[in-house]
Amino acid sequence: MNLTDPPINDNPKFILLYLWKIIDLPNLSLNNLLFKISYDLFLFPPEKAIEFINLCLKNKLLIETDKNDLTLSNSLQRELEDWQQGRRNKIKKNINSLKKSNQLKTDIEKGKAPNFSKHLKFLVEKETLNRAVRVTNEAFDIKELDFDKGIIKATVSGSKEDPYIIELDVNNKNLKHDCHDFEARRSKNKQFCKHLTKFFLLLRERHKTSTEKFIKSLSEDLENWSFTS
Repeated sequence: MNLTDPPINDNPKFILLYLWKIIDLPNLSLNNLLFKISYDLFLFPPEKAIEFINLCLKNKLLIETDKNDLTLSNSLQRELEDWQQGRRNKIKKNINSLKKSNQLKTDIEKGKAPNFSKHLKFLVEKETLNRAVRVTNEAFDIKELDFDKGIIKATVSGSKEDPYIIELDVNNKNLKHDCHDFEARRSKNKQFCKHLTKFFLLLRERHKTSTEKFIKSLSEDLENWSFTS
């Protein structure tokens, strides 16, 4: 493990933007910036922090205001604002997705999505459904999606370092997933874990008709399917 300070000359622009994302202030004094870098974030010792600030001033990444405070250059400020807007959009998207998942969960529980709910409920316990809606859409990376061929491949980030796999093959009637809950419990009873449940909620949100046909073919012929890891 390398515990040395990050080299200030490698990418001062990147380091400065990182700092300002945390600071989230339009400007601050030299002493306050020094304190933030050295004693709040422990990024550099004081002498190196001063060297870093002077380098940013020299390269016009930082500019002095009329009140002798320090602020980002105009170009860096635009980059920061773009990043902040991107974060707001992502949060808004996640909130909307969570609302849709919660609404679909309610519809499933009340039988208001009959072409989907009756088949999913056959594969999912109520508590698993409650846990599934808390998995974010961003956790999934769809690698292959071909409803005509009956092939779906994806990964989902979870508690381990490497992502879990999700693979479904209609022709060979095989569902493959490798999270611990699925391996240890769900696969033996041909039940979905939270990842598979959320994955089908996500697919239905994007491909309603095809997903409903897929889940129907799975649930109605479940005894001939293999659940493996």
